[in-house]
Amino acid sequence: MQSVAQGWLVLRLSDSPFDLGLVGFCNFVPILLFALVAGVAADHLPRRKALLWTQGAAMVLALVLALITWLDVVRVWHVAVLAFGVGLTGAFDIPIRQSLLQDLVGRDDLPNAIAINSLAFNGARLVGPALGGFVLAAFGEAPVFLLNGLSYLAVLIGIARMRTEPVPPNQRSGSWLAEIRQGVRWVLSHPKARLFLGLVMITSVFGLPYSILLPVFARDILQVGSRGLGFMTGATGLGAMLGALYLAGGEATQRRGNLVAAAMAVLGAALIAFSASRQFWLSMALLVVIGAAMITQMASSNTLFQLLAPAGLRGRVISFFMLAFMGMAPLGSLLAGLLARWLGTPGAVLIGGVVCLVAALSFATRLPALRRSAE
Repeated sequence: MQSVAQGWLVLRLSDSPFDLGLVGFCNFVPILLFALVAGVAADHLPRRKALLWTQGAAMVLALVLALITWLDVVRVWHVAVLAFGVGLTGAFDIPIRQSLLQDLVGRDDLPNAIAINSLAFNGARLVGPALGGFVLAAFGEAPVFLLNGLSYLAVLIGIARMRTEPVPPNQRSGSWLAEIRQGVRWVLSHPKARLFLGLVMITSVFGLPYSILLPVFARDILQVGSRGLGFMTGATGLGAMLGALYLAGGEATQRRGNLVAAAMAVLGAALIAFSASRQFWLSMALLVVIGAAMITQMASSNTLFQLLAPAGLRGRVISFFMLAFMGMAPLGSLLAGLLARWLGTPGAVLIGGVVCLVAALSFATRLPALRRSAE
């Protein structure tokens, strides 16, 4: 709900696709700056208690945005600053929350747990944007931000009631910088980890930014307004939920490399088709495909990283995945905004799709050699 209303608010205030990219940059750049520090924190802090702090901070930021929007004093720079704050809390929240998964379910059930976690997240993405679009059209942006802020109460209560086996935090073996270097050495020593990180980075920079340009597609290209924007964002969530359901039902992990390559190729082809579509129903169908392909690639890559990582480095390894996936997104957001200004919004999405498709085909040709080197 928040993402739909925030994008619409920025577009209403500035009428600029570039400003959409700028706010997206502010939302994701804290991950670029603080992801590795957050990974060390995830390895050493009590995870459940840390989540209470990160989720509480996110609630306060949502309520502040609701207040200044309701008072009609909000400006684009306000939204950008608050987006930076949300990104900062997320930079610490994500590796801590992902590290907690294995504490909850154990290593054997981790692939299914990651898929079910994605299913829950994207189930909310399916319902939330459509509901946000209706609330936005009926009452404006402020009530959407207020509902988002109040929803954190349920999150905080859930975390407070969570009961897990006590896992003593790892003792730090050196300075924060030394701990980060230890994680860097592990990633650099694993060719498979390096290659998957590269694919995640490409998807983040060239594939993911289509989402920040959806308000332009809804208003100017497909001409379906804020309600249509909610349905479009919800279609992406539906696709992601279907992809997560598919992953949650599978048990084999040996062929996840093939799955990553196929999902990235489908993502690139669907983005190319979406950039050319001028029919709302066709765009909606393509967004379902895009959502399914994106979550399949990212959840499979996340699973591979966590299964490869030693227990004492789990948070740091997750932080590298987060850095590649979300930390590179600010660059993608700015690049998409600039390309949209120079070539038009469909042109920006087209270029992203072509890059993803080429990268997927290149990766598929390297998979057999990678498997032989691992044997």
